Amino acid sequence: MKTALVFGASGFIGSHLLRDLLDSPDYSRVVAVARKPLAVSDAKLTVLIGDLASLPALKPQLVADEIFIALGTTRKHTPDEAEYYKIDHDYPVLAAEIARANGAQSVFLVTAVGANAASGVFYLRTKGEVERDILALDFEHTHIFRPSMILGAREEDRPRERLIVAIWGVLNPLLVGPADRYRGLAGNDIAHVIAKAARHQTEKVRIYHWKEMAALLRT
Repeated sequence: MKTALVFGASGFIGSHLLRDLLDSPDYSRVVAVARKPLAVSDAKLTVLIGDLASLPALKPQLVADEIFIALGTTRKHTPDEAEYYKIDHDYPVLAAEIARANGAQSVFLVTAVGANAASGVFYLRTKGEVERDILALDFEHTHIFRPSMILGAREEDRPRERLIVAIWGVLNPLLVGPADRYRGLAGNDIAHVIAKAARHQTEKVRIYHWKEMAALLRT
């Protein structure tokens, strides 16, 4: 059985993913790195308290077969672009570098639809650069998930976001053909897709938009 290493386990997608990995018979151990203790208890689970600054000191403990990265912030929580870049780019890349050096064979990374290192939009450029730099680490398998609107109820009260999610629910059926990549998907469904992808690793690099995620979800 395998060991999974998870970053972003307290987040909306990451919390669901953590549960899926703990419930999977494929893993004997799941290591989660978080800024504070998690409200989850399981015999398989080891929680390491850390962040970007303390990650190098945790290196001896970051040994796993697979690394799952669902890290990210928002401009509301992190308005400073330099700090935002550290969380959305530097932290995932360093985590992947350490895991790769410690022998991890596969990486599963959540970014966003439209990610492009050449984009003029800061958010999309940052997501594109983190993809580029993790791909350069040359894992045996790299899976990149590019969701659009992430649907579902969050614990944090976000009235504006709730409105956007409600509108997206109406728009979803209208997004067809090339536009289907902008369809929304529930956070727990994205987590299920990532866990399923870990059981179907054949290609060296695979990128998932809505269509690929929806297809895998149905299997």
